Amino acid sequence: MFYLAYNILSILLIIPVCFFNIYRSVRLGWPLAFAERFGFIPAAKLAKRGNRPVIWLHAVSVGEVIASRPLLKTLRSRYPGHALVVSSTTETGISTAAGFPEVDLSLYFPFDFLPSVRAILRSVKPSIIIIMETEIWPNFSREAARKGIPLLLANGRISDRSFKRYLEFSWFFRPALNCFSAICMQSETGRERIVAIGADPEKVRISGNLKNDIPSRLVSEEERRMLRTHYSIPEDCCVLTAASTRDGEEQHIISAYMELSAEISDLFLVLVPRHPERTGEVAALLQNAGLRYQKRTALQNNRLLQSGEVLLVDTIGEMMNLYALSDIAFVGGSLAPLGGHNLLEPASVGIPFVFGPNMANFREIETLVLQYGAGIQIHTPEELAVSWRALITSSELRRVLGQNGLKLMRDNGGATERHMEVIAGYIAGQPEMAAGS
Repeated sequence: MFYLAYNILSILLIIPVCFFNIYRSVRLGWPLAFAERFGFIPAAKLAKRGNRPVIWLHAVSVGEVIASRPLLKTLRSRYPGHALVVSSTTETGISTAAGFPEVDLSLYFPFDFLPSVRAILRSVKPSIIIIMETEIWPNFSREAARKGIPLLLANGRISDRSFKRYLEFSWFFRPALNCFSAICMQSETGRERIVAIGADPEKVRISGNLKNDIPSRLVSEEERRMLRTHYSIPEDCCVLTAASTRDGEEQHIISAYMELSAEISDLFLVLVPRHPERTGEVAALLQNAGLRYQKRTALQNNRLLQSGEVLLVDTIGEMMNLYALSDIAFVGGSLAPLGGHNLLEPASVGIPFVFGPNMANFREIETLVLQYGAGIQIHTPEELAVSWRALITSSELRRVLGQNGLKLMRDNGGATERHMEVIAGYIAGQPEMAAGS
């Protein structure tokens, strides 16, 4: 009865969903990709998978795609005879996955419309499907189970804010959760929450957070110098990188930068909006503040940027390089009430960082960062300049926070191996050639 009602509703909603995607495509400049969203993959694109068994990993957006990287690398290493397919719902997620050498094919995840789901499963022919975090779609889950395809939830988490909503709609999620073969949650809290929503406790295990398995290293002075040269940033500046910033945060970052630049020479700001399509909006803020800036895509090899200027990054996939060339960072999505972004990225290269109070989507990571003393949490926008000033003027404080971040990474790894123990049990014994439809 549930699936009958759900599919009747999906038929009624398909036209509004299409119009919404057209609107989003026009506003963000993304391709419509209706064919893929309805499950039809061009033959030329499918050819990239070859006649190999397919491991299909789905990550909703760029953050989840990046978090899946340690798992993708290990899957490629241990199963070289398989094709790795990554799907996402955003253009930035797909572009990021396409840039990973271990990924054979990246594509849009289908609408959860029964014909779309059936079409894409026939085309991709996955031998196993891995869903990152908490993407739960009834038709997709049910059809995978009906075709006997193992369906695994990896790196599962349910934020404080989302848990109440999931509980209220447990009647919606429970049938889909029952279709999963195994569920790997990041923490004991996550395990308790997903069981409360309706998952079978026997299928749930705690496997840790894949984001803790980002490769960590101390960036050498030579590498930092080369990266700064690549981005036309002066070698001798103190570089502040404001990463993954969101609407409502940039004006505070600009204000703090201008305040500090007035009293401290040789500062340089790298400003990285989370969504590149907001570049024009952020550029207008810089212009109104009277700051000289250069877009990443317009860098000229013959012009070295100067202290007091801003590099405005309008690309994706360069965040780790930008952290590596920095002295100090701010991690966005945390001053605005948006749940935060991944604090482990700057920690993994030994960079001290500041972040705001709104970390609902990364509660376990926030706790680790504070426990290890790897970053400074602020509670108001006015505290950003205060914290940045403390870090700029104390090389010892920068060193200690950076070392604490690297220790955090060393002490809390191993999630990839725990996930692989589960995944291997569903790949073992599968035929070498791709299964039929």
